[in-house]
Amino acid sequence: MNGQELVSRMKRLGEVHSIKDVGPLSRAMFPGPHCPLMGAMMAVRGIKDSVMLVVGTDECTYYTKNTTIGNKAFGGLDGRCLSVVLDQHDVTFGCKEKLYDAFQEMMEEYNPRAVFVVTTCVVEVIGDDVDSMVEELKNQYGIYAMAVHTEHFKTENHLPGVRDTITACFDMMTPRPDTGAVNIIGQRMGDFTTTELYRMLVGAGVPMGMMLPSGTTVEEIEKAAGARVNVVVNPIGLPLAEKMKSAFGTPYVLFDKYIDPDRIYGLYQSLFTYLKLPVPAEVEDLYRKAKEIVETAAGQLEGLTYIYGNTPIDCYEFNAFMVGLGMVPLLIQTNEVPEAEDPNLRAILERCNPYITKTANIAPLQYVYDVLKPNLYLGHEFAMRLRQKGIEMVHSDGISPMLGLEVPVAGVTELLRAGAAARALREGRESA
Repeated sequence: MNGQELVSRMKRLGEVHSIKDVGPLSRAMFPGPHCPLMGAMMAVRGIKDSVMLVVGTDECTYYTKNTTIGNKAFGGLDGRCLSVVLDQHDVTFGCKEKLYDAFQEMMEEYNPRAVFVVTTCVVEVIGDDVDSMVEELKNQYGIYAMAVHTEHFKTENHLPGVRDTITACFDMMTPRPDTGAVNIIGQRMGDFTTTELYRMLVGAGVPMGMMLPSGTTVEEIEKAAGARVNVVVNPIGLPLAEKMKSAFGTPYVLFDKYIDPDRIYGLYQSLFTYLKLPVPAEVEDLYRKAKEIVETAAGQLEGLTYIYGNTPIDCYEFNAFMVGLGMVPLLIQTNEVPEAEDPNLRAILERCNPYITKTANIAPLQYVYDVLKPNLYLGHEFAMRLRQKGIEMVHSDGISPMLGLEVPVAGVTELLRAGAAARALREGRESA
């Protein structure tokens, strides 16, 4: 591949209005996106007394079973991931008969409290009305049964599978009296109980309710409407939070993995206002510490150029934050393009107009490095390959399990380390 040609085909961030305007760098995507079926697996894995019933071709059902066999949360070969394998006859005449037979067998053998019937691409293409089938089966067996659609041809990645699975859990909820608890919705990575946010809540005496999908039970989901507030830690949890607010009046706070200390402190204030409690003194101390390290970084990071890949932090909030520190994005890899009025997008475009491309396409990027010549690369790559080209890698995976002011402290500390290493790397190459 020719790096100059690849760059010439890229659009600038200010030229695109949606992700459809952003072309891939090559026809073959490496490492490639995961489909929503994987997202559904990730969500059901965290609901302990439920069963995942995958309806699809042998390829999809094999992939699902093979992936879950080694996962203790699913229980191995005889565990909670089951399959309805469709053949040519089912594709032609519909899957109803086979699905009903499989459901009966599943109930006799597993007797689950809740069943997620997950449809794959072929079921959606042939147009079977699985929703009505699942509704009928739910009434017939008197259990919770939810249909989740995971067709990949409508999505860019696996996240809609997580989103739609946890949103389907709304059907298990009923009105409850206020318990003063918080629900945690949308946790994708790590253990919430290890986070700063969890520590602040528990330290303030706040009881924990449902943690979906990071580890919960059907009973906890049933009681979730009794929480005083929902804490949404990823946008995939917003549809469920909106439904709960509409049906039960439960307020929510979107407490995503942000890096701006002011924004995080504001979220703490909102959350504890809903809880009718004062903001813990430790939060005040952490806020001051985060502000100090950001002020220190502003002078040391200014002028550093970078390519942005995939990190645990919100893409545009992180880039707007780095631009505010004087850093210069040359290329942003992303799965979405926000609306034109998005404040983070505006903050980026006020100072620069980087190239934009889709994520999950790192293979052809190696031809771009010699053209753009960035100081830093944020995301997943091969560190040694980057250093050979004078680029330092910013390691962000350690932030994955974090929530709260610990994110800017850890994130900015790593930016400072990588920035110093990048300057030393360039000085060494120039003197060689």
